[in-house]
Amino acid sequence: MELALKDKVILVTGGAAGIGQEIVKKLHALEAIPIVVDRVEKVEAKWGQDSSTIPELQWITADLVAEDQCRKAVSQIIDQFGRIDGLVNNAGVNDGVGLTSSLDQFRSSIEANLIHYFTMAHLCLEALKKSKGTIVNIGSKVSFTGQGCTSGYAASKGGITSLTREWAVDLAAFGVRVNAVIPGEVMTPMYDHWLRSFKSPQDKLQAITSNIPLENRLTTSAEVATSVIFLLSQWSSHTTGQFLFVDGGYTHLDRALSTIHTHNFFE
Repeated sequence: MELALKDKVILVTGGAAGIGQEIVKKLHALEAIPIVVDRVEKVEAKWGQDSSTIPELQWITADLVAEDQCRKAVSQIIDQFGRIDGLVNNAGVNDGVGLTSSLDQFRSSIEANLIHYFTMAHLCLEALKKSKGTIVNIGSKVSFTGQGCTSGYAASKGGITSLTREWAVDLAAFGVRVNAVIPGEVMTPMYDHWLRSFKSPQDKLQAITSNIPLENRLTTSAEVATSVIFLLSQWSSHTTGQFLFVDGGYTHLDRALSTIHTHNFFE
């Protein structure tokens, strides 16, 4: 059974780096037509490759917080390709806006992490209905576990999971599937930058990975991207309204596993 992604037009917000970049790379390898919608311009440094190996990509520079720029981006895609087969809402940042932050900072965090998910889905809606397309939202384990000092991001990601179920209900009659991938701790350039803010990054990393049951390591961007590909493809043709956790068991498995693993109960 083929993935059936060849020539599919798929928007990926925040596709310039991290998880979004890995999604774009995998779509390109599968001969889909990934379209990066990101506030940064296409630059070789973002891909870490020689110019000769950077794939030819459709790239639209847009600030996702600005509705007019989102509208222009979607219109440009429809004018050029005549269709949209998939939307991956990925862009966002864990910005550390917590209870001690101002109300304006909280509102800005919601704008940066949640509102554009609705904006892009709203603007792509008719095209997705016509193609019986797919939406994949990127959530976060933070909305299920909490993290502390990140109210804006947690609220946004909680909203994203709720909208995933809501949109799945709205769009089932049109054959449009809506699902979410929920990463845990993922090594991205942004995550690496955060780790380096600590006095001892390696100690901080060890403290985190010791609580990840499967292999005591961070999830890779490629592993998250593979799950997104599954949900975009016909391999998940009867799956909608679901949350796919890609976190090495972090969210749902007992933290005591970190100590249980010191004993071998099968000997």
